[in-house]
Amino acid sequence: MSSPLRIPPAIAAEIDRLATAVAKDPRSKDFLPLADEYIKAGMWQEAAAVLEDGLKVYPGFVTAMAALGRVYDQLGQAAKAKAILEEVVKQRPDNLRAHRILAKLYHAEGQAELVLHSCTAILNANPFDEEALALKRSVTGAPDDPPPSKRDKKRSIAEAPIEKITAAVPAVPAPAIPVLESALPPVPVSGPMPVQIPAPPAAQHAAAIARLEAWLGTIQAKRHPAAH
Repeated sequence: MSSPLRIPPAIAAEIDRLATAVAKDPRSKDFLPLADEYIKAGMWQEAAAVLEDGLKVYPGFVTAMAALGRVYDQLGQAAKAKAILEEVVKQRPDNLRAHRILAKLYHAEGQAELVLHSCTAILNANPFDEEALALKRSVTGAPDDPPPSKRDKKRSIAEAPIEKITAAVPAVPAPAIPVLESALPPVPVSGPMPVQIPAPPAAQHAAAIARLEAWLGTIQAKRHPAAH
């Protein structure tokens, strides 16, 4: 005779509270957390009964359906688990827990294409999922290339041609330096254009001030010729 389950006091108290709430109001959605508490306690039959009753009141409740599919799988009822989980992924293709159980069930039945379908859904969300990778390898018969690690990514960047690296780095504009047009040397009209190296900003401003002072001196000389 198997020994009775030893349920932690906190879980037992929560089961009592939620079971009372569901008994008082059969339409209460507390049936789902009650089933979760039964699952924590390892009481799979009780969890199945609660979920089945709740889904009669709330048919199509995907979260409860996914939980019931998991419970059926734990109880060894593969056909029921597969039927309900296939309905779950039809409504929620991104339900990875349902895909994980389905992949295992399909693998047991030898349905390679369906195994790969569920494994692909899992690996699209997490390329490093060990269980999905192992199932996929067992179906394809050949190991897949592992997803790139951080070290591989760094190595690929270090070994890439410099053109690709520089092309990927956005150009940073150089800070603008104010230049007065009058401070720039004249550009020849014809002939080859010499290479000009702009003077430092301080020299440019000094040259501009000198030209301005010379111009002011010329104007003053024209206005007051006697003074010169």
